[in-house]
Amino acid sequence: MRSTNVPQDPPGGGLALRPLSARSVVLSLLLGAHPPELPVRELTRAVEPFGVGGSTLRAALSRMTAAGDLRRTGTGYRIGERLLERQRRQDDAVRPRTRAWDGDWEMVVITATGRGPAERADLRTRLTGLRLAELREGVWLRPANLDRPLPAGLTEVAQSYTARPDRPARELAALLWPLDAWSVTAHELLAHAAAAERPADRLTAFAAVVRHLLADPVLPPELLPAHWPGPALRTAYAAYQAGLASSVGSGRAG
Repeated sequence: MRSTNVPQDPPGGGLALRPLSARSVVLSLLLGAHPPELPVRELTRAVEPFGVGGSTLRAALSRMTAAGDLRRTGTGYRIGERLLERQRRQDDAVRPRTRAWDGDWEMVVITATGRGPAERADLRTRLTGLRLAELREGVWLRPANLDRPLPAGLTEVAQSYTARPDRPARELAALLWPLDAWSVTAHELLAHAAAAERPADRLTAFAAVVRHLLADPVLPPELLPAHWPGPALRTAYAAYQAGLASSVGSGRAG
């Protein structure tokens, strides 16, 4: 069974990137900031190049605060607690922590029973976020090359093991993840981002880039197809984010 961790492009190929809403622009700026907080004056200045006016921004901030996406600080806004995990995942997607791979695989076997559809869906989301892929129902695995422990809470519903599958590793990786499709989309995103000239178009492109990086399985190099674009995509996003942070910082200094 092939994993569906990576969304497929529309039929016929090509990217269909929708312009970002005011909410998405604000979140993109704050999720890329460390710490994830900006003064109101700086946030107002920062969203202007992306076509978000003052009244639109105020309405978006009000809705986001009411929803718990943001919280008000003494001088501005900070992302809410529930989005801190999203920022951590985004940071890990851009700078994944890996270690040398010795051939071992992580295997997580679901042991809990009697869970409802919502609980099962939530668990699938958590396991996918850990860059595990489902071999068959209830059995998830990946190469043990990530330098991270599995969450302690996972032991309540699953057991984890170290395994050495009989199937050749490259063949198993190609079965678990649609690597060719991910690679094609990554190359298209790189080309799209390079061609984007307006600030709003570049932000839209790189928002799509970081979403795509979240779906990168971060496999050992020996299991990847030739010309794998993951490193190039990370480098492009890191350079864009550094420029964006520098722009925000220069405005704050001024």
